[in-house]
Amino acid sequence: MEEDVYKTCVDISEGLYKEKGSKFISFLYPVNSEDQIKDILKEINKKYYDARHRCFAYMLGPKKIVYRSSDDGEPSSTAGKPILGQILSKELTDVLIVVIRYFGGVKLGVSGLINAYKTAAASAIANNNIIEKTVDCRVKVSFTYSQMNEVMKIVKDMDVDVEERNFEISCEMILSIRQLYFEQLCQRLNNIPFLTLEEL
Repeated sequence: MEEDVYKTCVDISEGLYKEKGSKFISFLYPVNSEDQIKDILKEINKKYYDARHRCFAYMLGPKKIVYRSSDDGEPSSTAGKPILGQILSKELTDVLIVVIRYFGGVKLGVSGLINAYKTAAASAIANNNIIEKTVDCRVKVSFTYSQMNEVMKIVKDMDVDVEERNFEISCEMILSIRQLYFEQLCQRLNNIPFLTLEEL
């Protein structure tokens, strides 16, 4: 996969796994910040207060350097790690998977727990749609009215996304483009005299 492409999910989905009376309900959420994750976990804890365990794992950012997993009272590495393992095996990011366990009275043992949390997490992923997204870069461009045609030609040629435009006193636009083409865009814009660029 190219460096500026990553896989994620855009829907919320559920999964379910049952073993020896225990019920493992899984939820996958698309997320983009740790604050958002904290809010979701707070809601889960409130809604499923009667569950024995509420284990989770998440991965954030295209570079996948922000991640965490929690066993929430299950034996070490039997819940959070298997959930995170499913996120990694599908190469996903910007997702949170929570697995809620209702205890059925029979202990499953270490391997049984690992399999249960792994299968429940996989079920939530299977019930979702995995999509590819590109890492985009943004730049603020300031120019004069006389340069408008030149700028708009580059925007059209390179299929640049115009996020904001302000043409009151001077001309300003916020442009967004796939990281792969960002340098090329900046080079072409810099060839226009007196135009200023500010990377965002």
